[in-house]
Amino acid sequence: MTVGPNHETPQDFWVELRRSTQARIGLGRTGDALPTEQVLELRSAHAAARDAVHQPLDVDLLATQLDAAGLGRPVRVTSRASSRAEYLRRPDLGRLPADLTGVPRSGAEVGFVLADGLSPRALSDHGVALLTALTNELTDRYTLAPPVIATEARVALGDHIAEAMGVQTVVVLIGERPGLSVADSLGIYLTHLPRPGRTDADRNCISNIHPPEGLGYEQAARVVSGLLTGARTLGRSGVDLKDTSRSDELSAGETLPLE
Repeated sequence: MTVGPNHETPQDFWVELRRSTQARIGLGRTGDALPTEQVLELRSAHAAARDAVHQPLDVDLLATQLDAAGLGRPVRVTSRASSRAEYLRRPDLGRLPADLTGVPRSGAEVGFVLADGLSPRALSDHGVALLTALTNELTDRYTLAPPVIATEARVALGDHIAEAMGVQTVVVLIGERPGLSVADSLGIYLTHLPRPGRTDADRNCISNIHPPEGLGYEQAARVVSGLLTGARTLGRSGVDLKDTSRSDELSAGETLPLE
């Protein structure tokens, strides 16, 4: 081991950097391999990510929690993917609804879709709290439709649901792809004037929502509020809509909307 002029070891060098990221950096080595502790932690993180993808959403529990929180009795929708395995193999089926006959047409200004996505665990952990923050932020200015729970869902499924609801803007809360640092991160996709055929260029994304390490619920809600105001002024969402609500509020763990 080489020690620097101030008696700083290689491991000391990484201590400060680790405080600013959840990435695995400066893991050290034993011979030409990672230390056993790091190998075991990596395997554990990989197993947690796999579990987050494959563990099904407890729809009944989530619906009960939403109702108990005063967020409305949710409607339930499934995609055309008949199983989790098919959902993972066929992303196209996750973008299409199996049946929307049970979705009431509300004509509200804003609709919410809670989608399991690639991490049902994220929706279970953060969905109710995030929707509560969004409702608190928006309820005084907009009419809100009752929430919809969508399973085996991709982002674009929200466009079909929104068209059935007749809302002007849809806000999709969806479990993000788990990584080796975070397995329970939620994302928000906002689409103004949603309809089938919209693309990612027509949406704005807020990601990495998983307090306390990631973006907080209230902070995410404020960003949605700013984007919603901008979308209604501009007449569209997506690449032409920029988030200016937090230009001086960015901090570690946040990400800018998809542009």
